[in-house]
Amino acid sequence: MNAPDRLRVEHLEAPLGLHMRRPRLSWRLPEGAKRQVAYAVRTDAWESERVESDSSVLVGYEGPEIGSGQRVSWQVKVWTDLGESAWSEPSSWETGLLDAGDWTARWIEPDEPDPRPEAGHRPAYHLRRDFTLPAGVRRARLYATAHGIYEAFLNGRRVGDLELTPGYTAYRDILHVQTYDVTDLLREGSNAIGALVSDGWFRGRTGAMRLADSFGERTAFLAQLHVEGEDASVFVLGTDGTWRTAPGEITAADLMDGESHDLRRARPGWSSPGFDDGSWAKASEGHGGLYADFTRLTASPAPPVRRIEEIRPESVAALPSGAQIIDLGQNINGWVRARVRQGETLALSHAEALTADGDADMEAFRGVEFQTGAPLPAGQLDRVIGSDTADGVFEPRHTTHGFQYVRVEGASCPLGIADVTGVVVHSDLRRTGTFRCAEGRINRLHEIAEWSFRGNACDIPTDCPQRERAGWTGDWMLYVPTAAFLYDVAGFSVKWLRDLAVDQWDNGCLTNFAPDPGGKAVQHLPAELLDQFAGSSGWGDASVIVPWELYRVYGDPDILHEFRPMMVRWVEFAAERARTRRHPDRVAARPEPAAHEEFLWDAGFHWGEWCEPGADPNAFRTADQGAVATAYLHRSAALLARISELTGHADDAERFARLAENALRAWRAEYLAPDGRMNPDTQATYVRALAFGLVPDELRDAAAARLVALIRNAGTHVSTGFLATPYLLPVLADTGYLDVAYELLFQDTEPSWLTMIDRGATTIWEEWHGIDAEGKAHASLNHYSKGAVISFLHTHVAGIRSPAEPGPDSAGYRRFVIEPRPGGGLDCAEAQFESPYGPIASAWRIEAGGAFVLDVTIPPGTEAEIRLPDGRRLTPGPGSHTFR
Repeated sequence: MNAPDRLRVEHLEAPLGLHMRRPRLSWRLPEGAKRQVAYAVRTDAWESERVESDSSVLVGYEGPEIGSGQRVSWQVKVWTDLGESAWSEPSSWETGLLDAGDWTARWIEPDEPDPRPEAGHRPAYHLRRDFTLPAGVRRARLYATAHGIYEAFLNGRRVGDLELTPGYTAYRDILHVQTYDVTDLLREGSNAIGALVSDGWFRGRTGAMRLADSFGERTAFLAQLHVEGEDASVFVLGTDGTWRTAPGEITAADLMDGESHDLRRARPGWSSPGFDDGSWAKASEGHGGLYADFTRLTASPAPPVRRIEEIRPESVAALPSGAQIIDLGQNINGWVRARVRQGETLALSHAEALTADGDADMEAFRGVEFQTGAPLPAGQLDRVIGSDTADGVFEPRHTTHGFQYVRVEGASCPLGIADVTGVVVHSDLRRTGTFRCAEGRINRLHEIAEWSFRGNACDIPTDCPQRERAGWTGDWMLYVPTAAFLYDVAGFSVKWLRDLAVDQWDNGCLTNFAPDPGGKAVQHLPAELLDQFAGSSGWGDASVIVPWELYRVYGDPDILHEFRPMMVRWVEFAAERARTRRHPDRVAARPEPAAHEEFLWDAGFHWGEWCEPGADPNAFRTADQGAVATAYLHRSAALLARISELTGHADDAERFARLAENALRAWRAEYLAPDGRMNPDTQATYVRALAFGLVPDELRDAAAARLVALIRNAGTHVSTGFLATPYLLPVLADTGYLDVAYELLFQDTEPSWLTMIDRGATTIWEEWHGIDAEGKAHASLNHYSKGAVISFLHTHVAGIRSPAEPGPDSAGYRRFVIEPRPGGGLDCAEAQFESPYGPIASAWRIEAGGAFVLDVTIPPGTEAEIRLPDGRRLTPGPGSHTFR
């Protein structure tokens, strides 16, 4: 029998630098097996006995505790219905520096002028030192991190292929260390180590308000090199005051403003041994504060950011001004690599759209000043001064941009396609899902939704890759189920949730994004200011809904255990707001509160149904958002009750179930009429009520009928905003209006998804009219939220669905349903999803004569119910099957 394969540790493949002593292991069963009955694990120092268990996902390692810097080679074999397997091919994991005491290195700071340059104009700094290795190298590891963004170098070569390290975190509490295998970069005798450090998220400009110095005023670098010699010697070198520092050719580097290079200032050989750094300043050691807290150093549970692919431009056009416009043909997150001819000075402006006269449209990217609201520069501007002696190459690796078009000014001659390359940069997530159908525009919609997520998965889930680049909670809350069909986002999301958890306020309130540059200190601002931006329903509910969705998709109970304290504090905060505050309009209309208002959450700050077509974009601050907020209070309390049950907190399960029921009664008393009508009478209200189970069974038909009437009254157009759009088509399909769901999907007049396709979108727009009928751009053109509609393609068109209320025996697609729902004139569709247990596939077609044929694949160790359009329910075992 074949052996198990696809070995994973936690949610990663052969991780290097893991910050765990007892990780969890996963594997796929051998091909042809239907179920596992037992397993055994062995490492290079330990072997388990046969363990009677059908578990093959996130199985706890039971061997000897692993120490710092230890590499573990491991294998697994299984007993299945086919018998005993062979041992798998070996895989591995390796720990990083697990304890604060493992660090002998000290933080070092570059030497900077006083006063420091203004944010956005600060250079990147070189740091270096020479050293001698007494013996040949058997094994070597470099552990590195920074306050800012760093690149590490050894003997003239860049270390690794990771970008934007150490990434974006709540630096006051969490800072990720990268571990590199540098065995092949070292040699006996003379060596040199170096780093290039810039502002990054730590002290550079962040967010729409371009706030700087949010986490500190000085960049710094920390690194420790461990070398095992061929003679069994151990050599350790850390950053300290013996390092030297100087600015280099990167004269400015900022994630929002852009990056500037002066190739005349290049320092060839600066990271090679023997370089003359006698004129460089000494680096200073940092003391106290964050520098003293080595306990915040850890490893990221997420895949790193990398350069994922390269794109050649589709065209180059000249403007009357002499500037040239590069069109990549695809909106991306990343940068361009450009040829710079001798003596040239280039300015590169990055845009998502063109103006009517064909120039780069930068207006949508302008930020706003924190105090006055005045517009700020658009940013996304790179500059490079060429060498005086030779042509060169410009590639900014300390910034990113969201763009399709680049305006290049200053080129000495016309640019060719080969002179500029678009470099796509984002988290290197493992692809898990695909979808195709017979309609090309629907396939294209799926593609641009994928691209939009890729553009916003740069170490954290962002709202847009240009204007703000913030980890908005509401955006990830509504999109994580969709993203999980496309990529493995388990570790990526856990990383983000940890930032959200440590920035939670003392009273349980959550702000709008994570990491929050303001951190917990923001909670001490005046109450009248706090009430204008923090504690929004839907957005804060990401603290409950995102972990729940991860459990549903990946079957990881540790996620529920880890983040349940955050969930409890958030729901208690929401319940307290409902109990103690009333909206002014309700007070005026009903001075004496009704009994149910104790559980009616109608006051405080709420974004509401953001970007709802036709809504006043400024009304959200004063509007009564109780219909939205109370719905989310019920939803999160109900989920938290279920989560508490799963984690063994019976008293909390009962307490939050009562809260959920009371919030449900309050919502119905205030917003639901006896005939099923709702207030407000909008598509979003009905969609949310039906999706969250707010409507009694006897009124669901009436509520669904009213939803359809509102859709028809809008000319069969969508009128939902951020929060309700993901649920719109599934709710219609599940309440008997599959035909209307397909009509909306195929609608091609504004507002609609296919309007984006017909107007040339390559990513999802923030607003339904992102490019209007006259061709003018509005807001962000890369905002994945409305792209959540493609979940419908997976769950209903192809029909792959996991249980809505999973438990230990069904989470992680251990039990699932395949129920295709043909419609819209489609005659075929197919989807595949790489579940934790293996690939799930659903492919259907309608043959001549009307016969419906369905091909499915069910992974080993799972159970599936097949629901056919003719009403049959079938439960075949694992394997590939065809139904007609």
